[in-house]
Amino acid sequence: MTFRELHDGALPLLLPNAWDVSSAIAFFEAGFPAVGTTSFGVAAAGGLPDGRGNTRDATRALAHALAPLPVFISVDVEDGYSDDPDEVAEYVASLGVAGVNIEDSTDGRLIEPSAHAAKVAAVKARNPDVYVNARADNYWVRQDATLSAVLERAAAYVEAGADGFFVPGVTKPAELRELAVNVPVPVNVLVIPELTLPHLADLGIRRVSTGSLPYRAALDAAVAVATAVRDGQAPPTATPYPVHQERLLKYTRGG
Repeated sequence: MTFRELHDGALPLLLPNAWDVSSAIAFFEAGFPAVGTTSFGVAAAGGLPDGRGNTRDATRALAHALAPLPVFISVDVEDGYSDDPDEVAEYVASLGVAGVNIEDSTDGRLIEPSAHAAKVAAVKARNPDVYVNARADNYWVRQDATLSAVLERAAAYVEAGADGFFVPGVTKPAELRELAVNVPVPVNVLVIPELTLPHLADLGIRRVSTGSLPYRAALDAAVAVATAVRDGQAPPTATPYPVHQERLLKYTRGG
């Protein structure tokens, strides 16, 4: 089974997004065959805002740290950290991963579709085996947020060689179905609470990313532990320390 083939199952590929080694190990132990990274989680863990090109070095370091895990790794590289397509392609080549997610907005603003298509083409030319998930941020940044505009970008990115197409922010079933029908590569969306994986499969969606949700939920859970103890309540249970320790020992031993 290849990473590409994981997109062809009966249900959409659910890609949990990790922000460090321990979270990736936990997803692997839970049985996920592929793990993504979240640029928000990586940035926020370092005290930095997302989408500002701050995660270039940390993302590469995380990609290398996750290499020993027996799962496919797909890395969120924001906009590729450069306007130069060749620099983006070389950066992706330095990661050693199965896939990347690359977005068409920089610092909260959409870039021209042709500029993003050039990045996609350069990445595929330099890294033909890497699954490139081209992301259209129209709905995410609320600019030119129409389905027709998104489909125009999809056509440009697919022509440039994109293996998948990611549209965060689209949640209406009719729009999801239209995307799936009109885009000739697997369509990826963020988790939509009211739509189950079988429902999304019926709409033609082939991949679902958790994005920064696990990271944000983890912060909420951490605060809930501290406030429960402060307020005289029983703290929630958690995976025992020895279990996590053994996972890390196994990781450091290379298996």
